[in-house]
Amino acid sequence: MEEITNTNNALLEIEDLHIHFVSKVETVKAINGLNLVVHKGKTLGLVGETGAGKTTTALAILNMIAKPQGRIVAGRITLDGEDIFSKTEDQMEGIRGNTVSMIFQDPMTSLNPVMTVGDQIAEVLQIHKKLSKTAAAKEAQKMLETVGIPGARSVEYPHQFSGGMKQRVLIALGLACTPKLLIADEPTTALDVTIQAQVLELMKDLKDQMNMSMLMITHDLGIVAEVCDEVAVMYAGAIVESGTLEDIFDRKRHPYTEGLFNSLPDVNNRTQSLKPIGGQMPNPADLPQGCSFHPRCEYAMPKCSQEEPPTHRFSETHCAKCWLYENTDQCMLASQDYVPSQGVSE
Repeated sequence: MEEITNTNNALLEIEDLHIHFVSKVETVKAINGLNLVVHKGKTLGLVGETGAGKTTTALAILNMIAKPQGRIVAGRITLDGEDIFSKTEDQMEGIRGNTVSMIFQDPMTSLNPVMTVGDQIAEVLQIHKKLSKTAAAKEAQKMLETVGIPGARSVEYPHQFSGGMKQRVLIALGLACTPKLLIADEPTTALDVTIQAQVLELMKDLKDQMNMSMLMITHDLGIVAEVCDEVAVMYAGAIVESGTLEDIFDRKRHPYTEGLFNSLPDVNNRTQSLKPIGGQMPNPADLPQGCSFHPRCEYAMPKCSQEEPPTHRFSETHCAKCWLYENTDQCMLASQDYVPSQGVSE
């Protein structure tokens, strides 16, 4: 799968990444030829069903794939010009939290229950910024205030905070050293809708203030529409379609992307039935031959079960991996007035 666009302004580049988890029983092919680019100052939404490989991708960026079972079979990850896989563990400890930070899914379990929230933020500042204990404590209070929590609450423990407040603490932790790239892995999963909106707005504002890039991992297309500039759709460990927000929402090309949107309720047509994607995500230990999506695809052709589809580019920013666009003349018709009904949907 090709990149979203040219990589001249890329902060993060993932090229042909393959990750396997090997046991005596089976080999799980979690990531299969992944290509991804996050541009400087932009937010990329990485979307797909549970089990698509989104979190594994995030852990690979941090070089935290569990060994010896987890193996980087092939590929390269370049972060701010540095080859991640060539770094020692000591070097990675300097990169994690400094150049790249991650906000994990569950705020309820991601914080240390026996340390105050202020001490947890201060610890990061002492390690990466080499601040004194006193200076780190003051900076931790400032970080809490940045995310809307009174600095005086830095002496409290995680159990004294609500779910939304815990998520804000995690954001403060992630931003403490002003990283160049923030990875947010389902950051609002455990929050109610009102708090979710507040947290997303906060993350958008802080990203702009700090001029960061962000990788937003989610299965919620509403969140993507709210915060992302670019979108990559992931299925069975690979990107099947990528483009700008407008490309994916207004000019979607891949049947899987179409299926994701058809699974959403239409607020303008409440009588319309939902159209879920049939079947299930394939077992990564036994991936189908050819296109991984073909067993679930209503447009599947004989070729789809035999050969892996090539990537077709529709514009400078938009491409999809599908046999439906084998005819390059049809492929180049992908413009503002070329709608999916001519190629990908009924």
